[in-house]
Amino acid sequence: MPRSLTSFLLVFSGIILAMSTQAAPLSRSEVRIRDPFVLPDPSSETYYIYGTTTSGIFDGDIERKAVMVFQTKDLQNWEAPTPVWEIPADHWGRETVWAPEVHVYKGRYYLFATVTSKETLPTPPDRPQNVRRGTEILVADSPLGPFKPFENGPQTPHDWMALDGSLWVEDDVPYMVFCHEWAQITDGSFDIVQLSEDLSRPIGEPQLLFHASAAPWVRCRGDIGELYQGKRYHAYVSDGNWLHRTKDGTLLMLWSSYGPTKYAVGIARSTSGSVFGPWEQIPEPLWSDDGGHPMLFNTFDGKLVMVIHQPNRKVERARFFEIEDLGNTLRIKQELTTP
Repeated sequence: MPRSLTSFLLVFSGIILAMSTQAAPLSRSEVRIRDPFVLPDPSSETYYIYGTTTSGIFDGDIERKAVMVFQTKDLQNWEAPTPVWEIPADHWGRETVWAPEVHVYKGRYYLFATVTSKETLPTPPDRPQNVRRGTEILVADSPLGPFKPFENGPQTPHDWMALDGSLWVEDDVPYMVFCHEWAQITDGSFDIVQLSEDLSRPIGEPQLLFHASAAPWVRCRGDIGELYQGKRYHAYVSDGNWLHRTKDGTLLMLWSSYGPTKYAVGIARSTSGSVFGPWEQIPEPLWSDDGGHPMLFNTFDGKLVMVIHQPNRKVERARFFEIEDLGNTLRIKQELTTP
């Protein structure tokens, strides 16, 4: 056999072998994920999907806890995840990493991640053991990372149980809106703190926006039989805040708590048009069938879409719903179904 043909066959065989060993795409129905967050990249027409993934399912050879990202062109078929931030061995929070969000701000990518440590905090009576938990901000030049922290600590108050931090920019000033957890204050709240121009540190003290019990649809988690670590607590949950400016300029906050029976998504509306409120609660939830932690994004074909995880435990999946912007509120039009 001529040497040139032999060389060609060897190269061709290598290409076929490489193609055969590439991971097959995952159907989103296969992927267990909580707190899904979608970052559309118009330049590549790629959706980057971050979220809380169960330890041991999609961590491959990653020995440390990590934030993972999936890539997809159609929201249905996802590439196997890759790590964008692996928590270092000497990091302040080694217990869990939740609810990652990635925001584009002034040409860079900022990861907001909720991190929990083993360090205990003073615990109020009749509350579960309080531990140090907060949202940490990291930065990278790509949605694929690697993300680097500004410091070894959260940008939320160090003595708070805080979570679900999200970026909001108003009048060219960056802020973080986040949750103060029910485990520490009983009636969970949504709070806001100004950030420095590079998002590296908070400026001033947090300000209260509203408590979870302000919404008429919210129920005490203990009253509906929702247990935490096997116990029933009298508490109101604040989770998963997402701000959205509607087509007529109204400012809405989507957020999650427990409704009459299950985990739900509600809407609050700023009567001033500012993130500082005052906030009024729309009486009925947007979604009430045991799903939540909402966020909104625009698809490449112009649809406004809400993604949530559902159900709220054990077999969580990402679900996508086309949303109608009514100006003063939102309405679910239809689910984007899996082919």
